[in-house]
Amino acid sequence: MSPSTSSYAPAPAAPSLAVKEQQIEYGFIGKLQGLKYEYRADIRDRAALERNFREKFEALNRVHLTDGEFARLLDDIVTPDVFTAAKTLRSINAFTREDGTPLNYTLVNIKDWCKNTFEVVNQLRINTDNSHHRFDVLILINGVPCVQIELKTLGINPRRAMEQIVEYKNDPGNGYTKTLLSFLQLFIVSNRTNTYYFANNNARHFAFNADERFLPIYQFADEANKKITQLDEFADKFLVKCTLGQTISRYMVLVASEQKLLMMRPYQVYAVKQIVDCIHQNCGNGYIWHTTGSGKTLTSFKASTLLKDNPDIEKCLFVVDRKDLDRQTREEFNRFQEGCVEENTNTATLVRRLLSDDYSDKVIVTTIQKLGLALDENSKRNKQQTKNGKATFKEQLAPLSDKRIVFIFDECHRSQFGDNHDAIKNFFPKAQLFGFTGTPIFEKNATVKQFEGEEGQLRTTEDIFQKQLHAYTITHAIEDTNVLRFHVDYFKPEGKNPPKQGEALAKRAVIEAILAKHDTATASRRFNALLATASINDAIEYHALFQSQQEAKQKADPSFVPLNIACVFSPPADGDADVKQLQQDLPTERENNQEDAEGKKSALKAILASYNTRYGTNHSINEFDLYYQDVQKRIKDHQWPNADYPAAKKIDITIVVDMLLTGFDSKYLNTLYVDKNLKYHGLIQAFSRTNRVLNGTKPYGNILDFRQQQANVDAAIALFSGEKSGEEARTIWLVDKAPVVIRKLDAAVTKLADFMQSQGLACTPDAVHSLKGDDARAAFIKNFKEVQRLKTQLDQYTDLTEDNATAIEHILPAENLQGFRGAYLETAQRLKQQQTQQDKGGEAKGDSAADVNQLDFEFVLFASAVIDYDYIMGLMSRYSQGTGKQKMTKDELIGLILADAKFMNERDDIAAYINTLKAGEGLSEAAIREGYTRFKREKDGAELGSIATRHQLAPAALNAFVDSILQRMIFDGEALSDLMAPLDLGWKARAQAELALMKELVPLLTKRAQGRDISGLSAYE
Repeated sequence: MSPSTSSYAPAPAAPSLAVKEQQIEYGFIGKLQGLKYEYRADIRDRAALERNFREKFEALNRVHLTDGEFARLLDDIVTPDVFTAAKTLRSINAFTREDGTPLNYTLVNIKDWCKNTFEVVNQLRINTDNSHHRFDVLILINGVPCVQIELKTLGINPRRAMEQIVEYKNDPGNGYTKTLLSFLQLFIVSNRTNTYYFANNNARHFAFNADERFLPIYQFADEANKKITQLDEFADKFLVKCTLGQTISRYMVLVASEQKLLMMRPYQVYAVKQIVDCIHQNCGNGYIWHTTGSGKTLTSFKASTLLKDNPDIEKCLFVVDRKDLDRQTREEFNRFQEGCVEENTNTATLVRRLLSDDYSDKVIVTTIQKLGLALDENSKRNKQQTKNGKATFKEQLAPLSDKRIVFIFDECHRSQFGDNHDAIKNFFPKAQLFGFTGTPIFEKNATVKQFEGEEGQLRTTEDIFQKQLHAYTITHAIEDTNVLRFHVDYFKPEGKNPPKQGEALAKRAVIEAILAKHDTATASRRFNALLATASINDAIEYHALFQSQQEAKQKADPSFVPLNIACVFSPPADGDADVKQLQQDLPTERENNQEDAEGKKSALKAILASYNTRYGTNHSINEFDLYYQDVQKRIKDHQWPNADYPAAKKIDITIVVDMLLTGFDSKYLNTLYVDKNLKYHGLIQAFSRTNRVLNGTKPYGNILDFRQQQANVDAAIALFSGEKSGEEARTIWLVDKAPVVIRKLDAAVTKLADFMQSQGLACTPDAVHSLKGDDARAAFIKNFKEVQRLKTQLDQYTDLTEDNATAIEHILPAENLQGFRGAYLETAQRLKQQQTQQDKGGEAKGDSAADVNQLDFEFVLFASAVIDYDYIMGLMSRYSQGTGKQKMTKDELIGLILADAKFMNERDDIAAYINTLKAGEGLSEAAIREGYTRFKREKDGAELGSIATRHQLAPAALNAFVDSILQRMIFDGEALSDLMAPLDLGWKARAQAELALMKELVPLLTKRAQGRDISGLSAYE
């Protein structure tokens, strides 16, 4: 059938839900035709897709392949590895023809993506061995399927549609791995009103996993960051043929080290375009205001690499202002593209690379200090060159002085207010300077002065970089949920004379408050914190006081578990160039180290010794950088539960002065204790350490301010909120006060009660089991999830009063909450299994409601940071011994386990074991553990034994078969055949017997795998 450009007409008679989706599809294809896409009604199956691809491939590469060659080509390029396919799509590849001659080919026109053909197909069915998926709409670029669009009706949550795509991709033998669909780069999901897009990826970067660390999802926006979510408008802006080609070729990044595809966010793309246009038109300098945590390194990497191919530019230097950032940025750049920047170990290496004609030396990451040393005739290194009878570095660089060189400065307000800026401008008159900053310097927050004659002039970011090219403020980022809001608790000590703004409290009082509030702030140590102090002496004193106060607390209460405290500040430089460079952006530490250098050095040695004892490390003050890196790594690796990363390895609080308050990111850091005066950009930078997004368990960044700095916070919000007014920005930046959230919790619980009443049931956990039908169960899940979300938010408020706590307990008593959590987990697990079965079958079956298919479940909100396997074993032992403060009844113990998502796959076993225990029996924790292991082994054996009996199999053989699967986490079809062989059945009877056995074994294997995937098992699900 020849290509058709006729308009797509929807099928007339279909069920109502399908009609809605078909109407959306019909209108959308018409929209793409209006954008000059060719509609191909003839491509509905795999053969037609491959036939079309062959025509386009042969035309592009001016070649005619034999059938055998084409089959071999397909075999070569189709791969289950998304990253390999993405590289093949963007590369010139090699193929050997039947006569032995080489063929260098591309799949699309990679030089000019606009010159490719753009086609749209719909309702494509790809039938493979185990999969019969149908795809709503696909965009083909030069015959290669590059974009999949899933269209849903308004009622369906787009996140559920995304989850379905993830589940389809995990199906064995799916079309994504064995056909041309392996080249899909981009998924778009829309219910017409809300449109989202996200990159394709291999399984480990493409999951909605148990911790709900989701794949990155994007909504499109214009240059002013206004969201474009309506499908037609989205198509007009995002799916214009050339724009889509650019998005895939230029603005997706292949992260080599992680084998991962990364989409650039709209604001990152606009910033890169502005820089590239500014250079292309040679129209001066500019700066990008992108808030902390918005991915400035990726933006600058992409700008730098695009400049690599600009013949008018001699070099592109990415300039940072601290040695640790030099390393960090270099690692980030090389993460995006392996080996794209080398380490500049010294000034001589930097000069050599600046003079090199090698393409790999066109983009260089360096520190501003290293560059300054090269350009300073009086620097030690230049004087040494003269002494050795060699040309100075500055003289060697002379040939570059009239070349066009681009400088991109990270956190430009730090590195640019100094002599180095003038040296660069004077030496490279044709240079273009671009700055990235999360917190620009305006007149209000400028502190450095430039003197011109008699008059003092404040130096702002605009003074240096001329104009703002693009802005993406913290207000935008919070609205986009790219960073979190803040909860600020201005700590007011009890007493007659509270301190005034900026005044310090007694350190002992601060530590008492921290010890009282830390578990609340960090969700029972699920996260970690920084304590920002005003001076090195304060940091030293705090470190010692924490030790003595925690020791005293432990003596008074043996059950108290001390916090792991670390402390980091830079040592006196003593001529060490690395430490000097590190201190460029640490003004307080640099100044403090001028006094009593020896005292500070010996205090830091004692802090290091304490750290080494606690963590079994061997750090010394002479290699301070290694210690600093270790502290950062522990903060970043925190994780939970402790089974993932033991508590002994963690740092709960890191005491700092200037360090870690800028340029440091960790998703597991959620709290900042403030005992220093902060204002403007310093305040925003420090607060922004806490607001990296993780999942539902981290609703906001927590700030505990011990210096009553509300006026400073308000002033900083007003200055950095962009176009929003101060009051409007405050409502965006700051979470609601506790009474407001308590009112919302009350409303959510009332809504849950109204729903239960509408079902003729009381609002009690027990009544949930009496809900009739999946619609009702789905409604309960939605209602209670909102209750739990608000409760999680309140659980981390450090400023709840006794009245607040009483009100919360009145609205939702703790016992009721725990019961409802257990009911939620049981109901959600049941519906989730049902949903998975529906997805495998492609359609909802029987009476299962559409509501169930649309549900997205959250389990991470239902996993306590405190309650883990060890904790439960300890409780069981105390119950058995009938002693200890935590006396619990059997029912209370079981309720605790049923309410925690971590035990979802083991809840029945643990509950059954608890029922075998007797109070006062006096079993130790070791005996409890041993008893539980034996109980499980016997229970599992009995379960398998009864299955073996029902299916006439030898129990030992079935046991060995199951053990082998769980050891390797691979389902082996041949082993199943061997297991069934003694039954001596014909092929048809054996197939039926295998299916009957697997129907019982699949849930058992899934449960025992405890959330891990068993490869190949899903074919039987």
